[in-house]
Amino acid sequence: MGVRGMFRTLGGHGADPVRVPDAEAAAAAVATVSPLKDSERLALLDSFEQSGVAWLWSTDAEGRVTYLSPTASECLAGAGTILGQPFGKLFETVRDGDHEHGGRPLSFMMSARTRFSDQTVRLQRVEGASPEAGKEMWWSLSGKPHFNHKQEFQGYRGSAKDVTATYQQQRDRSRMAEYDSLTGLANRHRMNRRLDAILTAYRVEKRSCALVMLDLDRFKAVNDTLGHPAGDELLRQVGQRLQRIVPESAEVGRLGGDEFQIILPDIDDRGRLGDIANRIIQMISQPYSIEGSRATIGTSIGVAVAPYDGIEPAELVKATDLALYAAKGGGRGQFRFYSNDLKETAQDRREIEEDLRDALARGELEMHYQPSVDARTHIVRGFEALMRWNHPERGMMSPAVFIPIAEDSNLIEELGEWALRQACKDAAQWPSDICVAVNVSAQQFANDDLPQIVSRAIAAAGIEPRRLELEITESVFMGDAGTTDAMFQRLRKLGVKLALDDFGTGYSSLSYLRRAPFDKIKIDQSFIRGCSEPDDTACAIITAIVSLAKAMNMTTTAEGVEALDELDQIAGLGADLVQGFIFSRAVGQEDVLDKLESGELRYEPVGPAKHRADRRTLFRRVGVIHEDHHYSAMLRDLSRTGARIEGLVDVPVGTQLVLDLGEGQLVVGTVQRSQDATQGLSFETPLVSDGAGGLCTRHRVSPYMLASAGMPLQALPAGHYAPPVERRSSQSRPRFLQVDITMGSARAG
Repeated sequence: MGVRGMFRTLGGHGADPVRVPDAEAAAAAVATVSPLKDSERLALLDSFEQSGVAWLWSTDAEGRVTYLSPTASECLAGAGTILGQPFGKLFETVRDGDHEHGGRPLSFMMSARTRFSDQTVRLQRVEGASPEAGKEMWWSLSGKPHFNHKQEFQGYRGSAKDVTATYQQQRDRSRMAEYDSLTGLANRHRMNRRLDAILTAYRVEKRSCALVMLDLDRFKAVNDTLGHPAGDELLRQVGQRLQRIVPESAEVGRLGGDEFQIILPDIDDRGRLGDIANRIIQMISQPYSIEGSRATIGTSIGVAVAPYDGIEPAELVKATDLALYAAKGGGRGQFRFYSNDLKETAQDRREIEEDLRDALARGELEMHYQPSVDARTHIVRGFEALMRWNHPERGMMSPAVFIPIAEDSNLIEELGEWALRQACKDAAQWPSDICVAVNVSAQQFANDDLPQIVSRAIAAAGIEPRRLELEITESVFMGDAGTTDAMFQRLRKLGVKLALDDFGTGYSSLSYLRRAPFDKIKIDQSFIRGCSEPDDTACAIITAIVSLAKAMNMTTTAEGVEALDELDQIAGLGADLVQGFIFSRAVGQEDVLDKLESGELRYEPVGPAKHRADRRTLFRRVGVIHEDHHYSAMLRDLSRTGARIEGLVDVPVGTQLVLDLGEGQLVVGTVQRSQDATQGLSFETPLVSDGAGGLCTRHRVSPYMLASAGMPLQALPAGHYAPPVERRSSQSRPRFLQVDITMGSARAG
């Protein structure tokens, strides 16, 4: 239909004359004004269309374009290419609140012959369109179905207008409300809205979604040292790194401060999630170049997965927060999956912090010492001082538990100063050629008074400065280079020795060795584990570190040696000193003095002949499923590839069992060894790290599966339960006898 048809459709007859009070004036107006001729009306319509105020369009009964104002046609693809095109496919409907995605409901409305008004659409690029026609534009469409005198549908007639400028302004305002102005990432409001929308949709579709929460370790020190503009630049760079690491389907947001959140749709494999978390930790921990300065930070990560850990957004966010809290409490620079016991852990942490504030005054802290021995002669050369807390109710506590809490609560400097004084005091009772090593945290190192604190501790104990060795981690290099170098020089002038601790983890850089006057490099135990295994690359790394240290006139200490084959390997690779359980755990001052006073300064290595995969010794109940029977057994130890259980009698080798580890974790295993009530199992699918030194299954029983069997849909509760199975008409008799095995009757084997 041409413009004449459109004109007739829109009305070709004049309106009723307007009544005015003055009858004579009205009569005169009617006499002097005559209706427009058709040609004049068409000219008026053409002028209206060309003005760009609005355009006209029409379709036939099949929805194909029969008319579009020429100027509007040019916006789409150029004159002559629009006629006959399906009208609905020329546009993409914009959904409020999500301008980046949309469907094409316009076609559906037109197929239903529905009247619509002011429908905002985005123009689609038509094949063959010119580059000028391809720029992004938005129109507001109104349309009405048209019928002939027989009420037969003839198509649509309507109007359109360009609302690009207005829409872009609205979109920009909306973006400012939903995106972080500093990093360009989604802000808290958008992330909350997206999480709510995803979980609502996924609940219907029975899909999973992981939520990752992270905050930056030692970010405050960057702000304090380099200034807030540098801190802002660091946050921008962190946001860019996160976007490069995460899967394409993920959405990354900054919640505020140094907190970030990642939504990972359709991922519930905790092995894959652990890999993603580790990559994030490694990437975020790489040094940053900011305004000519070098900064190094870290990150801690909490992970929870819907629907296993939460059905509602608030549930899932709380679970992720608890997991992040646990990751930070575990020593930072690590990830943690949510588990039901974290609620109790968080409460424990708060109680420990309160008790720690009074621990020094009550005399509950002690220093224990682990020997550092010659790798070939096994003669002791020194001791590393390690703090222990003899809690009145919890017993002896490891520093891995309370030191991170001390760092968060700003107690670490007070504890660190006490440790220096006590270690020097104890070392004064040892032979003069044996030194003591004391760990110095990054917070202590940043304290301008550290040299005076060290000097006072040495003077009070009356020992020579060369007998004190300060163990410093690479995290101290994250601040201003000039300030860091000046601190090293001040400490060196005191005459103390300096050791680079945990070399090879997190922030390693050879420039540290060139800048700082270290006397020793400590090789992290992660390289020692499995170094005796064939084809293990750790040997090459250890060899390189040892060679580098010798070239720079430094000694090397291998940490965490536990097996005889590891000791032989380390000695063969040229390491100078060895620390680890193979010689001794950390012991109190009385035990150290007994050893030294005996005159026997040599330690005999005691340990397994060969390294084996870490196995956690446990004493907890687990479920055991065989065929359609559910038993209870005691889990004695657990590794990635197997477990040892007690409680079932006469289980043949080769029997396939399913261990129910709780919280929906089921693992299939085959009995490899069986004696009396004890079985050793190998797993069909290896377990994965839970980020905190523990193990977990990749997948869990889905709450949707439980709900389909009649249970209420909820996050997985604590406890043991098997997935719902079809009930057999007649169950078989139990094949194994279950016996009651208590902790007191546990056998050594």
